[in-house]
Amino acid sequence: MFKRFSKKKEEETVESKKNLIKVDKPIENIPSTITIPDEPKLDDEQKKKYKIILKYFQDPELRVPNSEKQISDNIPDTDSNTAPLTDIEKAWITRECICRYLRATKWVVEDCKKRISGSIAWRREFGISKFGEENGDSITSDSIGIENETGKNVVLGYENDARPILYLKPGRQNTKTSHRQVQHLVFMLERVIDFMPPGQDSLALLIDFKEYPDVPKVQGNSKIPPIGVGKEVLHILQTHYPERLGKALLTNIPWLAWTFLKLIHPFIDPLTREKLVFDEPFVKYVPLDQLDQLYGGDLDFTYKQDVYWPSLNEMAKSKREHYLARFQKFGSVIGLSEVDLRGDDEELKFPVESE
Repeated sequence: MFKRFSKKKEEETVESKKNLIKVDKPIENIPSTITIPDEPKLDDEQKKKYKIILKYFQDPELRVPNSEKQISDNIPDTDSNTAPLTDIEKAWITRECICRYLRATKWVVEDCKKRISGSIAWRREFGISKFGEENGDSITSDSIGIENETGKNVVLGYENDARPILYLKPGRQNTKTSHRQVQHLVFMLERVIDFMPPGQDSLALLIDFKEYPDVPKVQGNSKIPPIGVGKEVLHILQTHYPERLGKALLTNIPWLAWTFLKLIHPFIDPLTREKLVFDEPFVKYVPLDQLDQLYGGDLDFTYKQDVYWPSLNEMAKSKREHYLARFQKFGSVIGLSEVDLRGDDEELKFPVESE
């Protein structure tokens, strides 16, 4: 069960610093001072299973359900409730994607096939299967933009292992509980994935439960989400973003949030629990020049919706366009490496059948 680490109750104070780095936009690229960890190697048995999954999704006759419910309820597939993989969906099924799902299913091949198919079905149904609003996703920066007007979710900087950081600030909640809040979180997860550098396929969450008096209270506005919403979010994260969470740092946790964490504890995957860090200084995990000064870093960050929001979406769009262009250049083949799709080199590091 969750345990609160002992620490002094006085509020942490950040010493005044000179030469703070003023920033009001996302940091577009990883700094040269951060080293990307080496990619995990597969043993012979894992390579064999990887190739089985690869071949399965390369089948041109394969059709995937259009909703997650069809799979969970064992509804028979028909031509009307299934569809072939689109080229953009093929771009999503990278080498690293297959390996993430294999690890999440403990290398059980049939479970992996079902999980990947289920995530494709969910992405279609949820409205994010087309790799960005410019390609036709129904969840757009305009449709959920109101949710970020107070800067409650921010993509900013990279942690020590080159993971892009997504700040979550429940204390800046500005809307009533609704499905749009879940759409907003998923939208921001997709954006932080856009910012992943070549060779890194996991992200870092920095979650601050501090209350912010400048955010007006709204009737029906809950700083801590209802259990039902929490379970839905956990299902999405664990089922459709497996192995994406590299580290989650939580701070300023009030008793109500601890109660919420304890209630949802049974629904959290054991591997996910190991990645949660409670009430430890963020500077242990994030370089100073990548960390908001509120947490001891050197970034003098100010959230301005009219500056940050269009910048985030334009940078992310540019990264997606680069990704898809390279995918098409290499023949629109399932199983390409995200290293190659996100990088700028002209040679494939990992041929499709290499591992």
